[in-house]
Amino acid sequence: MNEKFSVSILVTNQPGVMTRIASLFSQRDFNVDTFTSGKTENNKYARITITASGDSRKKDQMLKQLSKLYDVKKVELMHPENTILRELLIVKIGATGEKLREVLDASSVFRSKVVDMSPGSVCVELTGETSKIDAFLNYIKDYDILEFCRTGLIAVERGKKCLTDDVPGIKTA
Repeated sequence: MNEKFSVSILVTNQPGVMTRIASLFSQRDFNVDTFTSGKTENNKYARITITASGDSRKKDQMLKQLSKLYDVKKVELMHPENTILRELLIVKIGATGEKLREVLDASSVFRSKVVDMSPGSVCVELTGETSKIDAFLNYIKDYDILEFCRTGLIAVERGKKCLTDDVPGIKTA
């Protein structure tokens, strides 16, 4: 049975790491839903969050193969019940008059933030779980969506435990 899962990966922050990881996915026929990367509190390392779908065999294989890569320092499966998962959406909506008021009201209900207003359009920023982002997009689908972009998920485990725990040479706060 296919299930969605999230994986957090700590890697050295240098050129070519993303290419090697992407190549692994291609070679092993892994299907990735989202792939997000950014620097950590230590600039020598980057954190990659991947969401994917697959059965338990495919998930286990992905975790093992990622762990074998030279630049990968740690791989951790993120359990939804103990993980904060968020993504970001920026959407530009064409609206004036009453339609603009409706979009602004919806934005308020979804606790989003207006980041730009121009004559005839408004840009809204929304962060939250995937279901919240999907619900907002579903709500505004009948309005004039000019464009939108959304990030992949980022994830951090709840509590004091950190991805960098138990990784030699990485100092944590």
